[in-house]
Amino acid sequence: MAAGYAELLRTRHAARLLVGTLIGRLPNGTAAIAIVLFTRSEGGSYSLAGALAASYGLANAIGQPLLGRAVDLYGQPRVQLPAAVVSALGMVWLALAGTGSALPAYAAVVIAGLFTPPLEGGLRALWPGVLGGREERVHAAYAMDAVAQEVMFTVGPLLVTLFVSLWSPAGALLALNAIGVLGALSVVVSEPSRTWRSAPREAHWLGALRSKGLLALLGAFFFVGMALGSIAVAAVAYADDHGNQAVYGWLMASLGLGALIGGVVYGARQWAGAPERRLRMLVAMLALGYLPLMLTPGPVAMSVLAALSGVFLAPALACAFIVVDRHAPAGTVTEAFSWLVTFFGVGASIGTAAAGPAVELGSTATSFAVASVAGVAALGVLTATQRVLATAGRSRAVAGSPEGVSGVPSDRLVGN
Repeated sequence: MAAGYAELLRTRHAARLLVGTLIGRLPNGTAAIAIVLFTRSEGGSYSLAGALAASYGLANAIGQPLLGRAVDLYGQPRVQLPAAVVSALGMVWLALAGTGSALPAYAAVVIAGLFTPPLEGGLRALWPGVLGGREERVHAAYAMDAVAQEVMFTVGPLLVTLFVSLWSPAGALLALNAIGVLGALSVVVSEPSRTWRSAPREAHWLGALRSKGLLALLGAFFFVGMALGSIAVAAVAYADDHGNQAVYGWLMASLGLGALIGGVVYGARQWAGAPERRLRMLVAMLALGYLPLMLTPGPVAMSVLAALSGVFLAPALACAFIVVDRHAPAGTVTEAFSWLVTFFGVGASIGTAAAGPAVELGSTATSFAVASVAGVAALGVLTATQRVLATAGRSRAVAGSPEGVSGVPSDRLVGN
């Protein structure tokens, strides 16, 4: 397994692009906890902290597809780096102005969220050209990408707490965003990013959203995001029930570990058959894994159940990346991947909002039931739209890669 990923990373530019993208995404991956810690250090209430974090998330959800479309139209360097700088300046404004006056604080986080660069979608657009258009290698890279996300979301909060202990919450905001700009810079000055051009596109105001298959996928992953968002809150309630906040960390770490293992195993082999059908099976297993969480056994057993519930998350994400690539209209690949980020994030926010009342009106088990219902809903969307998904707009290994990146004419880089 590791050997396969090591081979991918030995490909020219691959390691740099993956690491640069992960570093560039650190400000986004840690924004919620960093904003909350900073607001509390300024004497702000939990309500203000939550509202500022939610405002950042909403602005990010709006900005990602818009910036993704700009990348498809104008190229990566002209969009990604300026966006990263403006986003970082928004956080600098927050760190310097504080939260004593609400309006500047809200304006700062909205700017930071709105201009978060779509590095995630940009990387997935680059993989085909970097890997020579070999479909099996691109699919393995998508799996590696999903695994790397789990590492980032595990390490990111630890970095925030480390920077806060070394300096201050304001210092952590400044440091994380400075590091993020450096990560974005590393990506956009690379040859693949500089030479990448999107495929010719049809002018259409809906852009990527005119694809029915993509809309079906986005609907399903809205509910997958909702499931994960609800688990984050349900795990806090579970930890409160057991009188130990450390239990929350164990549960979330176990979920991340399960996703990490699942992603590594999934990416270690080639898979036959249509990815749309495979995605339906993976989401079915994901939904099934959420059901036992409602049993809420003791912490050790619950940690095991959390790990099992995460096993199919990274594989489902990796397979979803393939499906996005197959259904995105020509010339909209970065935008399409950015829409996936948006729908997933909005779903997570709604799941977080739904789990709180579920605890208060019912119990901790009821809050975990939100994840189960959301998982079943995701499967329901994929099942109801399977005919739409079965008709891929394009079947390809390359999305918008220039001939100059891989050295192979684009019409020779078509997979099945």
